[in-house]
Amino acid sequence: MPNKGEVYKCELCGNVVQVLEGGGGDLVCCGEDMQMLSEEDAKAFRS
Repeated sequence: MPNKGEVYKCELCGNVVQVLEGGGGDLVCCGEDMQMLSEEDAKAFRS
């Protein structure tokens, strides 16, 4: 379950999302679960 502030990336196409509001379910892109980035890796995508 994604939580507010987490950053996820699709390993297939490279889409990156930041969770604005946590909720139930999984983040899926290109038919596969997105992978949560570490805090260090996520810093590169935050504005």
